Amino acid sequence: MGLNEKPLSTLHEKASFELGDFEVPNGREESWRFTPLSRLKGLHNGKAEPVGHVRLDVDAAPEVTVETVGRDDARLGKAFAPTDRVSAQAWHGFEKATVITVPREAVASKHTVLTLTGSGDGAAYGHIVVIVEPMAEAVIVLDHRGSAVYADNIEFAIGDGASLRVVSLQDWDDDAVHVSHHHALLAKDATFRSFVVTLGGDLVRLSPNVTYTAPGGDADMSGVYFADAGQHLEHRLLVDHSQPNCKSNVDYRGALQGEDAHTVWIGDVIIRVEAEGTDTYELNRNLILTDGARADSVPNLEILTGEVAGAGHASASGRLDDEHIFYLQARGIPYDEARRLVIRGFLGQLIEKIEVEEIRERVLTAVEAELAR
Repeated sequence: MGLNEKPLSTLHEKASFELGDFEVPNGREESWRFTPLSRLKGLHNGKAEPVGHVRLDVDAAPEVTVETVGRDDARLGKAFAPTDRVSAQAWHGFEKATVITVPREAVASKHTVLTLTGSGDGAAYGHIVVIVEPMAEAVIVLDHRGSAVYADNIEFAIGDGASLRVVSLQDWDDDAVHVSHHHALLAKDATFRSFVVTLGGDLVRLSPNVTYTAPGGDADMSGVYFADAGQHLEHRLLVDHSQPNCKSNVDYRGALQGEDAHTVWIGDVIIRVEAEGTDTYELNRNLILTDGARADSVPNLEILTGEVAGAGHASASGRLDDEHIFYLQARGIPYDEARRLVIRGFLGQLIEKIEVEEIRERVLTAVEAELAR
């Protein structure tokens, strides 16, 4: 696929590498109506000049190759085309890209960690490509920290029978703005496991999407987020089933506390006419812990064929269950501790799925710190 060709279509949105094909959003568009544009610091309208820097350090498994390449590298832009203004701006804004390759049939002996650290000195743009060749297996960790105004695209190209597990941790400083698009392209019988954790930042908007190029693809996308006062944490997922006999499962959970804490979860799944035998389910649940917090949750499922193995979605946002609290208090547990136990259990069911132990422990510690506030 050439750099200006369109990959598998994504819902009803345009896809283009040309920045001019996207109008500057004004907040009335469906895809931007939840996002406070004034807090994007120019990432959406071209005013965020690429004068900042986000340092990328890679601790790679010995089986994995790491390259820094120019914009003309033919491997860039194979798994996606931008579908909004910020993604297109990020495509045009980066100077060098990082390409991670897991060779054919290689099984990485440890996880590869990409640490992205913002220096707080202006806007920056980035591009990362992860290529997992046929029958290979790897675990990738994306660890975001520091202060930044940052937009990027990350491509995951997963070959026939290959397996990729990704953990993306957004642990930014309180003033950070991060708009990111994750693009996973699954070949025949490929497996993709994604786990997103969003804790830090002033405004974080992540858009993970999955497309399939052949039958047998299997995607599992999980996420946990915890918003404090004033934070805006937004996750917009798209799974585009355009091939027969593929699977997808989505499970995101969030907690919110404090005045003007705001989370947004959009889950779009489309099953196209040719995608017979699709098996898909998406779920989002939110715990609103204090007054003044708001959770928006919108699952969307579009089915264009009657021949599916399974398709469903669910969404729920609400307060803590008084019966659960009462049950624990009746056994001598003080209210504050009972509350923490319920929240910890709600989020912990997903956090336990994180395969990288040090990241799992770090997330659990961070959640405990949030609950102690």
